[in-house]
Amino acid sequence: MGSNMGNSLEYLLKAIVFLKEKLVSPVAVSSIYKTEALGNMQQADFLNLVMKAQTSLNPEELLEACQNVERDLDRVRTVHWGPRTMDIDIIFYGKENINYEKLIIPHPRFKERAFVLVPLREIEAQTFDDLNLHIPPQKVDLIITAADVKMKLVERGLAID
Repeated sequence: MGSNMGNSLEYLLKAIVFLKEKLVSPVAVSSIYKTEALGNMQQADFLNLVMKAQTSLNPEELLEACQNVERDLDRVRTVHWGPRTMDIDIIFYGKENINYEKLIIPHPRFKERAFVLVPLREIEAQTFDDLNLHIPPQKVDLIITAADVKMKLVERGLAID
């Protein structure tokens, strides 16, 4: 997930809490990284993290829950790849391959995005190795460690082991 508008850190933390309320339980959360926006549009850098979660929702319900959280956090879809308060992508859904009109899993461009791969490697090193992934040459700066992210979530009533 990522944010580059407003208080991006607060949006990321709220997104995790809001997802928990929608039956998406965090199992692991990465550190938060600052990355340059992709595309040709001038915009602020993003804060990004990866969260591993468990859910009873099917893939389409999970997508709907993610989009509802984006809306709850003031996401307005106006410009493709433009600035946003919150962007939540589903990278994997277990080991399933899904190709629906509005949902493709694994995410079709995750291998091209250092802002996904760096935090993914942090919380799912085995998956990273099993898929023989390589991090593309994009600038990714550590901003907040995973331990500090977990501490900030505990302050909001959400503990992740």
